[in-house]
Amino acid sequence: MRKKILAIMMMAVMAVSMTACGSKGDNSSSNEKSEPKVTDTASKSDFKVSMVTDTGGVNDQSFNQSSWEGLQNLKEKTGAQISYLESTQETDYTSNLDKQVDEGNKLVWGIGFAMANAILEAAEMNDEVNYAIVDNAYEEVPENVTCVTFNAQDSSFLVGYVAGLTTKTDSVGFVGGISSAIIDQFEFGYRAGVAHAAKELGKDIKVEVQYADSFSDSAKGKAIAKSMYSNGCDIVFHAAGGVGIGVIEAAEEEKQFVIGVDSDQSVLSPDYVLTSALKRVDVAVEDISEKCMNGEEIGGKVFNYGLTDGGVGIPAENKNMDPEVYKKTMALQDEITAGKIVPPYNKDTFDAFNQ
Repeated sequence: MRKKILAIMMMAVMAVSMTACGSKGDNSSSNEKSEPKVTDTASKSDFKVSMVTDTGGVNDQSFNQSSWEGLQNLKEKTGAQISYLESTQETDYTSNLDKQVDEGNKLVWGIGFAMANAILEAAEMNDEVNYAIVDNAYEEVPENVTCVTFNAQDSSFLVGYVAGLTTKTDSVGFVGGISSAIIDQFEFGYRAGVAHAAKELGKDIKVEVQYADSFSDSAKGKAIAKSMYSNGCDIVFHAAGGVGIGVIEAAEEEKQFVIGVDSDQSVLSPDYVLTSALKRVDVAVEDISEKCMNGEEIGGKVFNYGLTDGGVGIPAENKNMDPEVYKKTMALQDEITAGKIVPPYNKDTFDAFNQ
């Protein structure tokens, strides 16, 4: 087992800081970023947690960036040592995970479902290290792996409803990154929300759907969105990581609305972001990392975040949204929370929802 002898030799030194997550040392990572000065206890400042991004990169203005913000919040709150490595291609996943283990991290995050196989292999090879993955749940979760999932269909349903109530052309669009069960939550949740608004208004609203087959090609996202706007869409929702940056650029150039994803993306285009389907990866990453730091048993489990715990939703401030639309959307959110409406998360549940 990789570095097990070293880990045993260091146990006496690290006994004060050991938790249920396991550890492989306390060397500083070469990728650790400059953070606010901390004054927490030695045990917490010795806790090392890291993340490996998918190909979207840490500045994707989406879930990778949100994940890193979660670790930054953890450091500011507890003094934990944090670091990240960016993956430029899928073949980087395994080597980046290995590097983070070599740096002595007690918890290593893989950001995105595309890292599922790499995390599983790393966890099998290093059973003394705890791993966590965003947007994936294994049928059998290894004892040293924690899975984090979100009810992204709920927030997507809400923004679809907003789009349906707001469109003037009765035509809206959806741009996905790479087709998967995770992105299905966004697409079909959104389409169902649009359909719910159309039914309420007593009219038909078209939803144009296209995938970029990428989470990083912003130029392709821009081209797809421009085509949608040219075809009559006046609102486009993206769930495409870095591809979505191009979608937002197209919205600005065409002076049409766009709906952001994961974080509040209105900062990228204050005049044209209608709202955003929030998926608070930062909340989950901070929460799970702190549980690990405090010695809680997190391995072998799936943690799901939804509307009730603030894991998904829409921003409270939406300057481009009609206040009456926001009011109706919040009432709809209450219905979802109460279980009166169950947004679909794939084609089968979408078809059943519309019967």
